[in-house]
Amino acid sequence: MITKEDVEHIGWLARIDISEQETVEFMEKLNSVLGYLGQLDELRTEDVAPTYHVAEIYNVFREDVVEKSIPQKVVLSSTEHKQDGAFRVPKIG
Repeated sequence: MITKEDVEHIGWLARIDISEQETVEFMEKLNSVLGYLGQLDELRTEDVAPTYHVAEIYNVFREDVVEKSIPQKVVLSSTEHKQDGAFRVPKIG
């Protein structure tokens, strides 16, 4: 069950402000989804073949070819937030 605190934590992780009313609404909606998924868990699926796509499609990948790219020095010249040859980003956690 998703609690109000869970929704607030998810908002904090996503770095979005969620009002008290939105917190309650999201809590109800997420619990509704979990309830539906709980119903799916009760289905007997032993004889059902796994379905990854509703249509038979296959991944089409291009050849992995090394190509010339922008030099690291040029890329990092567009920011003052760099450290040890890489972009410096805020710590998450």
